Amino acid sequence: MIQSHPEVFNSGEFKGFNEARRIMWCYEARARVCERFEETSFIGDTNVAAVHVDNTTRADRVFLVAFDEAGQQVGVDTLYIDGPNQHLDIASEFDHDFTGMDVVPDSQLDQAISRENGWVVNLKVLREYEPLVDRRATQRAVFLMHLQDMMKTGDVRGFLFGRGESDETDAA
Repeated sequence: MIQSHPEVFNSGEFKGFNEARRIMWCYEARARVCERFEETSFIGDTNVAAVHVDNTTRADRVFLVAFDEAGQQVGVDTLYIDGPNQHLDIASEFDHDFTGMDVVPDSQLDQAISRENGWVVNLKVLREYEPLVDRRATQRAVFLMHLQDMMKTGDVRGFLFGRGESDETDAA
């Protein structure tokens, strides 16, 4: 394992790299939530408005509890975790707090939230999620972060965005 020097890592010399890494981690969390929820019946069930994700009780599985608009439980499921890339960590873009989802006070959903043993996915937002659009936006953002570092070090002096005028398909 390569050990980095803390003063170099935190120096700001790699500010773009560090930001690109953060952007990728966030994208991977969103993609993982989308992929894992496709393994359930909740995405296709329009009666399900929110899903409580209990990702703290067991390390080898995630317990899902589905709720309707009134906050009443309408289903349960379990997703097994065979590797770290299957864990359902919070993706704020889908979290009920960040999306402004209304929760009926004193409902079963409200009680699940108050236990603080996981997070709640707003299924309306997850259903509207466009993985391809997100991937392209993330790719562009990561590129721009790396470009920032490369311009500071002089590795890049100029660039053009767009497809260019050439008809050559092999041109780089």
